[in-house]
Amino acid sequence: MSDHRPAEDTREEYADALPEYAERVLDVAERVPPGRVMTYGDVAEWLEEGGPRQVGRVMALYGGPVPWWRVVRADGVLLPGHELRALAHYRAEGTPLREAGRSTEGHLPRLDMRRARWDGVARAEGHT
Repeated sequence: MSDHRPAEDTREEYADALPEYAERVLDVAERVPPGRVMTYGDVAEWLEEGGPRQVGRVMALYGGPVPWWRVVRADGVLLPGHELRALAHYRAEGTPLREAGRSTEGHLPRLDMRRARWDGVARAEGHT
């Protein structure tokens, strides 16, 4: 979602104002281990509520205080407008990436979704 702007506020400052669904989405985002990711659809499926668009909207509005870079698009494309910030996090955490081809716009890598995707159940050690 191109309108995703990670806020710099802390969650505690607006926790009383958070809708219950948003709180649940953010809780899932915080559970994703470093070096792993879940898609917007994965989060919705894990919660058994909403869909990818609803999760994306929550992350766009409230996701700044949580590891927002770990909730991603299913195609592995880095979050438009936040590619470099996200890429720095992925490299620091050892998140599996697929290097960009020469024809790729901006020559930015994508997430290697096969290796980086977390199912919410498996142990966080290592990548599958």
